Amino acid sequence: MNTISVMIVGVGGQGTLLASKVLGQALVSMDYDVKVSEVHGMSQRGGSVVTYVRYGDEVHSPIVDLGQADYMLAFEPLEAARYLPYLKKDGVIITNTRETMPMPVITGAAAYPENIVEKLKARANVVALDAMQLALEAGNAKAVNMVLMGVLASRMDLPEDVWQAALTKQVPAKFLELNRRAFALGQAQKGV
Repeated sequence: MNTISVMIVGVGGQGTLLASKVLGQALVSMDYDVKVSEVHGMSQRGGSVVTYVRYGDEVHSPIVDLGQADYMLAFEPLEAARYLPYLKKDGVIITNTRETMPMPVITGAAAYPENIVEKLKARANVVALDAMQLALEAGNAKAVNMVLMGVLASRMDLPEDVWQAALTKQVPAKFLELNRRAFALGQAQKGV
């Protein structure tokens, strides 16, 4: 099989790293060669965070180059726009529509760009949803990561039991049911 590249992008504290661990765990259990690389900007201060997950029969590098990502999971629309050049022409962006204001916007030094999702849709295949609302329905706003993972899972050819086992292995037991609910709500968004 060809190497498939997934980028998970967001800002510090949104759960991008847990999402990449769940994805990596699911893929490893299917005997794929999996490479994961994490890039932390100023993640502790709400800065950009990107994780690369690449899998296939034989993967030589964990890094996703420009124009190479098959999927992009974006926890925030501006992060999707920032990393758009990394997406393949036929790649898919799965993005949360809730905006997280970066520090320059908070301080008034810059304005948050308007109509980001519409601009993304003009250039890529985009699945846009209010993952925050679904996370709240699941029981906690911090479950946005698993809502987005559920959407991704609905577009990948991995068995349900593989995903559930990955969740069990990577998510702390006290948060497992919440994350399962969020994941299921994401999976149910196939038509978005």
